[in-house]
Amino acid sequence: MSRGGAGPGADPERRQRASEPDATATFRASEHQHIRYNPLQDEWVLVSAHRMKRPWQGQVEPSLPERVPRHDPRNPLCPGATRANGEVNPQYEGTFLFDNDFPALQPDAPDPGPSDHPLFLAQAARGVCKVLCFHPWSDVTLPLMSIPEIRTVIDVWASVTEDLGARYPWVQIFENKGAMMGCSNPHPHCQVWASSFLPDIAQREEKSQQAYRSQHGEPLLMEYGRQELLRKERLVLTSEHWLVLVPFWAVWPFQTLLLPRRHVRRLPELTPAERDDLACIMKKLLTKYDNLFETSFPYSMGWHGAPTGPEAGANWDHWQLHAHYYPPLLRSATVRKFMVGYEMLAQAQRDLTPEQAAERLRALPEVHYRLRPKDKETAAIA
Repeated sequence: MSRGGAGPGADPERRQRASEPDATATFRASEHQHIRYNPLQDEWVLVSAHRMKRPWQGQVEPSLPERVPRHDPRNPLCPGATRANGEVNPQYEGTFLFDNDFPALQPDAPDPGPSDHPLFLAQAARGVCKVLCFHPWSDVTLPLMSIPEIRTVIDVWASVTEDLGARYPWVQIFENKGAMMGCSNPHPHCQVWASSFLPDIAQREEKSQQAYRSQHGEPLLMEYGRQELLRKERLVLTSEHWLVLVPFWAVWPFQTLLLPRRHVRRLPELTPAERDDLACIMKKLLTKYDNLFETSFPYSMGWHGAPTGPEAGANWDHWQLHAHYYPPLLRSATVRKFMVGYEMLAQAQRDLTPEQAAERLRALPEVHYRLRPKDKETAAIA
């Protein structure tokens, strides 16, 4: 209901005038709410940047300790540790890939059988879940790893995608970083879930990319990347082979999209040069994230590529490989964006424009705050 006297008892003409937009006003994305379309997932987001002016009286997250033990024999992801199933990890010195001890998907689950009513449908769900440790040290996250170490992680991502993709139509690589994102173990790691079905978000991206290619003759994300290179206002990082940008339709405060410049459908198709460059740009992006609030920045990220599996077919040229980064922090290291209320019941809403977020990320240094000299004495030593 409109405010300012335009209630039930007010004059109808006055109520109409109160609800009409001001034709003389100039639209400013940073001041005026508006909705933006996400062509990749066929959905809309409400942008209300003026809400950042309101005082925060909501939940404040506790400050987490910056340092974690480099090696803890009680941590099931550490080299030589005993996991819950009794297996002992090898004394690995690089990456370590193993089957998840508590998998959400298993390869031999039975079929639920036919349904007796269209409102109660169920289908078989089979698959494999793996865990990949990035590094033997628990206190070394991706932005603190060396370029060759990150490159090794990328090679394992490509290899496991190829291996599991020979048997399953979808391979989802994802990393939940930080307790705020539900990660219960600080050791640097990610998960890989391969499924016998195409998940909902993958289905939406498949439908949208296929429709765009059919209508315009080129992949949606290839054209989108070219447009963002021309417009520049949402770019965060560029390199010879990759782009990092805050999407026009971003939902999370400092959400980014990582895109190859060349048309690539899946991770295994990346050339050695593209993998080297990817390691460099990932390190720069994740360093900027940590530098934003000078904390180990929480996020959920994941790779999306063309469906796989023996029955996937040959023509997936409408797909473009990409990675999504979804970080929750909004105003500081202790204030997060909650997706509740309107977001759960209506549609997504964000509190600063993608352009504002990209500008802040662009301006951040590419040297990690923990590696920068704190004072002149430290600088002299360095």
